[in-house]
Amino acid sequence: MKGLRSIYLALFALYLVGPILVIAAVSFNAKKFLAFPPRGFSFRWYIEVFVANDWFTALKNSLFIAFASASLSVLIAMPVAYFAWRYGLRYAKALLALGVAPFILPPVIMALAFLLFFTGIGVNGLMINVIIAHAVFLLALPLVTISLGLESVDRSLIEASQTMGASNAVVFRTVILPIAAPFAFAGFAFCFVLSLNEYIIALMTVGFSVETLPIKIFNALRYGYTPVIASIAVIFMVINILIFALIARFSNLARILGAME
Repeated sequence: MKGLRSIYLALFALYLVGPILVIAAVSFNAKKFLAFPPRGFSFRWYIEVFVANDWFTALKNSLFIAFASASLSVLIAMPVAYFAWRYGLRYAKALLALGVAPFILPPVIMALAFLLFFTGIGVNGLMINVIIAHAVFLLALPLVTISLGLESVDRSLIEASQTMGASNAVVFRTVILPIAAPFAFAGFAFCFVLSLNEYIIALMTVGFSVETLPIKIFNALRYGYTPVIASIAVIFMVINILIFALIARFSNLARILGAME
C-alpha cells in the first residue's frame, strides 16, 4: 500500500512538473522552432527578449503596468480596510464586499465593462486604462491581505499608545503600519504577479496600441512558434517564484493562505 502511494505521488508530481520541464528544455533550443527534445543548446532566445526591440518594449510595458496597478490597488485598499477595521463601520462589510466583487466576476465580463466605460468617456488605447482596470479588478487581494494584517494588531497596543499621549496619526505610523505593512506587501505582490500575466482585460482596454508580453505572445503565435515564447514563460515562472519567496520571507504566508495559527 505504501509503495502504491509513493508511485501515485511520484506520478502526480511528474504531472505537475512535467510541462514546466518541457517548456524549460524547449527554451534552450538552438533551432528557431519549438522542438522537444531540444535541437542543440543556446541562450539566444533569452537574450532576444532583452535585445529585440518589440519584445523588450512589451516586457517594459508589462512590468510598468504590473507595478503601477499593484501600487494603485494597495493605495485604494489600505484606507478602506483600515477604516473598516479601526472604527467598525456598519457598512464595512458592504465596502469589503464591493472590493471583492470585481475579482469574483469572470475577467471577460470585467474587461467588457471597462471597455464600455473607457469608450463611453472617450478615452481609448491609453496605458492608464489598463492600469486602472487591473487595479480595480485585483483590488480584492490587497483588501483581504491588509484586513488580515489589521486583525492581527493587538488593540491593547493602541490603547497604551493613546494613554501615553500619541495621536491617531502617530499610532497609525508607529504601531499599525509596521504590523500591516508585510500584509500590504503581500497584496501588492499578488496583484503584481496576476497583472503581469493578465491578457483579456489588457487586450480589451488598450487593444494593440500598448503591447504587454501576454498580448505580444498571442500576436507572435500568428506567425509561428519560436523558443522566445518558451523563454518568456520561464522568465515569468522565475519572477513568480521570486515574488512568492519574498511573500513567504517577509509576510505571514500561512495566515494569508487561511491556515490556522
